[in-house]
Amino acid sequence: MDLGLNNRTVLVTGASGGMGREIAAAFGAEGADVVIGYRSRPRDADTTAERVEKAGGRALTVSYDLSDPASARALVDSALAWTGRTDVLVNNAFRPFGFRPPEDRFEEVGDDWRDKVRDNVEGAIELTRLVAPSMREHGWGRIVHLSSSLVTEGVLETDSGRIGSEYYAAAKAALHGFSRSTAFGLGRDGDILSNVVVPGLTRTFRNEERMSGSFGVAERYAARAPLGRLLDAPEVARVVVFLASAANTAVTGQSIAVTGGA
Repeated sequence: MDLGLNNRTVLVTGASGGMGREIAAAFGAEGADVVIGYRSRPRDADTTAERVEKAGGRALTVSYDLSDPASARALVDSALAWTGRTDVLVNNAFRPFGFRPPEDRFEEVGDDWRDKVRDNVEGAIELTRLVAPSMREHGWGRIVHLSSSLVTEGVLETDSGRIGSEYYAAAKAALHGFSRSTAFGLGRDGDILSNVVVPGLTRTFRNEERMSGSFGVAERYAARAPLGRLLDAPEVARVVVFLASAANTAVTGQSIAVTGGA
């Protein structure tokens, strides 16, 4: 299937490793020009760029901090200076919250939750605002936000949303409403689609050690899935690439679970 991404300009944030690296590489395999947004690991970003170029695409690495609107402007300006357009945005970067022990109460955490929620929500919104004019001008665009299954379910069968993830889930849930509304606001001006991908617990090279710990979370999550296993990051990446491609002509304003059925 021709995904129609050859020479399209794709911005992927949080692309220095983990899920973002696989997403960027998957776009590279489709011949895309991939702008690799990274926050603090330039060498890792260079490794991602090598993956993209080896796969058949072009790559540009740009420093990006989702808490800084000026950084977002610089990322988009770099893309426009490079190719003259912004065809695809993948909002993958997030500011981590960390998970509290279950016995801790969410109302007793420090006030830094405000900045973390604000950065995660406003960072994605700011970049979407900045790429929208180019998409409207060319009458074509794709936006994919990465969310989390913590928004809609717990990691374990006994969880309800997961104790300890209240603020992270709140920030990710905001993307669902934003994407749904922008699908209407952008769709009236061309072939511009906006969706959310909702991964479950997924193996990446960065979380392998954590998931192999003694708590058995990975095993219990895998047991809930019809596939009987966790997904790997490249499997999620392929769904992101399809939703962001010209082959997708019908899916917009949706939240797509990519969990292996868990």
